[in-house]
Amino acid sequence: MSARWILDDRPLELEDLALVLSEDPPQLELAPETREALGTSRAVIEEVLAAGRTVYGVNTGFGRLAHVRIADDQLQQLQRNLILSHATGVGEPLSIGVSRLMLLLRIKALCRGCSGVRVALVERLIDLFNRNWIPVIPQQGSVGASGDLAPLAHMALCLLGMGEVWKDGVRRPTAEVYQEEGVEPFVLQAKEGLGLINGTQCMTAIGVMAWLEAERLADTADIACAMSLEALRGSIQPFRAEVHDARGQLGQQETARHLRRLLEGSEILPSHADCHKVQDAYSLRCVPQVHGAVRDCLRFVRGVLEAEINAATDNPLVFASGEVISAGNFHGQPVGQAMDFLGISLSTLGNISERRIEQMVNPALSGLPAFLAPEPGIQSGLMIPQVVAASLASENKVLAHPSSVDTIPTSANQEDHVSMGTTAARHARDIARNTARILGIELICGAQGLEFDRSLRAGKGVEAAYACLRERVPPLEGDRFLAPDLEEAFQLVLQGKIQDAAARALQT
Repeated sequence: MSARWILDDRPLELEDLALVLSEDPPQLELAPETREALGTSRAVIEEVLAAGRTVYGVNTGFGRLAHVRIADDQLQQLQRNLILSHATGVGEPLSIGVSRLMLLLRIKALCRGCSGVRVALVERLIDLFNRNWIPVIPQQGSVGASGDLAPLAHMALCLLGMGEVWKDGVRRPTAEVYQEEGVEPFVLQAKEGLGLINGTQCMTAIGVMAWLEAERLADTADIACAMSLEALRGSIQPFRAEVHDARGQLGQQETARHLRRLLEGSEILPSHADCHKVQDAYSLRCVPQVHGAVRDCLRFVRGVLEAEINAATDNPLVFASGEVISAGNFHGQPVGQAMDFLGISLSTLGNISERRIEQMVNPALSGLPAFLAPEPGIQSGLMIPQVVAASLASENKVLAHPSSVDTIPTSANQEDHVSMGTTAARHARDIARNTARILGIELICGAQGLEFDRSLRAGKGVEAAYACLRERVPPLEGDRFLAPDLEEAFQLVLQGKIQDAAARALQT
């Protein structure tokens, strides 16, 4: 049975939202105090209309047209026109999970009681969510300033019985679904169209998904490194606590501690304590410093996202005091900058992983057979997976160019500074996926490196990760079609299976 969430003033956390992205999302229900807050906010709008006051977004045009006063008998048409004219997104649709999360985040924002919409509107959005009729939302077309206007307008189209929805995982016209189910299109009243599309819910939803995946990658990168270190007969000395305590960087200390635990019980590391090597390459020796910086980034991004998922991002904002204030909470700069930072950090994680892959496949560096092939020469082994990792790492460097430093004025220069936050979030998501693939390749190489001498056991965390990988990816005994293996490893990384296997081992 699906979980039931009562929408009240308690803040959501990022871990809560993983359930919304799953195949068993919660059912939503308004708390009585939320209904009261929505009613109070709506009463302010009704008072504005009754008094004949001119208020932006309630009885005026939008953007550059804010000076145009709209007659009372045209206010419903104004809000409908706003949705129709702004639903201009392009490109491939967002995933069902991200679109569902976007819908939830818009509901949560409206529940702050600062948007002036009716309870009935929020209830209709909740009904869409609970029925799992998820709007089809193109992922391109937002500059992330007056909110994610185009993506949110596509979400709002479904209220009007227009656009498309995912129903039972099938993409269908909303009008067709409504007709089958006997549902009438919703009629928007004053302020409600604007209340649906001013906000940062598209960039935030994509950002939440990217963060959840990135958090798995941080642990998995440590695991992949530990396996590579064992395969390469590297040194654990650079991970000693006193080294990292001397610097005091929190992420660095956390990573070193995690690596030490993963390597506990290793028979491989003490077996070569007196070897000729003086020190390892940076891609092994400096892992706490590099991976640790990624952990520090994740901590920062978490704070930004958790503020945003619980925020009122509408314009104008409607307060219980009776004030209606036109401001800029829809501007996506905080999220955009955080997403750029996340993308940069994950690119670094991919870069250093690719260098460890090179350490393993290059016989001049590894002391292992060339390209980890059982019979180098007649066999190419893992030569080309390293090329794939290099390709992905290079692509990440392009995607990591910060989007939030760019701005193109829009709406006849009324919106003269924009965040490009949704572009930043999309890039961070793509970088996370590329990095997951690179880490999957490293795990394949690390496990293959261990195959050349299984007389000694690796650390308990490494052995658990090795066993998890081997359930889906067998050892390389000769050249074979490797693309399916790379996909299997990618899924194990992305789904957190490698992370979970190692974590369970460390609990024993």
